[in-house]
Amino acid sequence: MNINKELVGASTGLLILKVLSHRPNYGYEIVRQVNEAADNFFTWQEGTIYPALRKLEKDGLLKSQWENADGNRERKYYYITAQGREAIKEGTKQWKGFAQLVLQTAEVPGV
Repeated sequence: MNINKELVGASTGLLILKVLSHRPNYGYEIVRQVNEAADNFFTWQEGTIYPALRKLEKDGLLKSQWENADGNRERKYYYITAQGREAIKEGTKQWKGFAQLVLQTAEVPGV
């Protein structure tokens, strides 16, 4: 399926927050987890999320920290903040409302 890139783009921040709500992680692993969950519905490239991560951090929804990953290299790990957890609740509420509207409108004759 060829999913609309604007729809995916509008979902990026919320998807990142949802992944990080389970545990802190680094960029490549966030991409891998979302791609696995998406099950070929869409595919993120690794570079896709870094602008979104920077924006989420700037907005206070995430914080980051460089950590030694395996003794040889450092990775930037992202942690969700309390404000980020609240954003998940609000974002999920908005997506559910919007999805419900789309589905209901699809059932209205002439729309």
